[in-house]
Amino acid sequence: MEYEDGIKVIVADASYEKYVDLILDTIREAAKKRGTGIAERTHEYVATKMKEGKAVLALDPSKQCELGDTFVGFSYIETWGNKAYVTTSGLIVHPDYQGRDIAKRIKDHTFTLARVRWPHAKIFSLTSGDAVMKMNTQLGYVPVSFNQLTDDEAFWRGCQGCINYPILQMKERKFCICTGMLYDPEKHKGEPFEVYTEIIKEMVKRHLDNN
Repeated sequence: MEYEDGIKVIVADASYEKYVDLILDTIREAAKKRGTGIAERTHEYVATKMKEGKAVLALDPSKQCELGDTFVGFSYIETWGNKAYVTTSGLIVHPDYQGRDIAKRIKDHTFTLARVRWPHAKIFSLTSGDAVMKMNTQLGYVPVSFNQLTDDEAFWRGCQGCINYPILQMKERKFCICTGMLYDPEKHKGEPFEVYTEIIKEMVKRHLDNN
């Protein structure tokens, strides 16, 4: 989808792997600036999310760089607990594009992507950022204790790369610096979940047809 300011937000595929290292560098720099922890992700992990149609990428076609369109922002989704839960993770906007409501656009797309692909799954987020909490709240998420999130060990192992992981261990995985937030589709039956639904459906269909 392309916005009036020329920024386009898409469901990425394998052809966008060239942006992965820049995405990871931008996430690390943002964490350093905030002084908060992050769950480290590898190049291979993020590239796989693109190949699986689980990543959302924002680009600026009006400005070209060695990679092509200029990188603007990114986020991805992942399923846990036999697809009973979905996370939206890794939300980042490049410093040159902050303050333009782009994080909200990306968040809306990842939320819609999760709802389109797994409509019955609970969607959750672990975040220490006020802006993300505000966006989550607008979408219908509510703060919850960690015991209401997935018990999938693979998800919690992902926290080992965060500098706050010792706190999570000390608190026996009941809470940490991050706030747990949950969207339960059962509590939002009959509600429209996003204006981008048909656009996302078409993106997902094209991706699945090509893989």
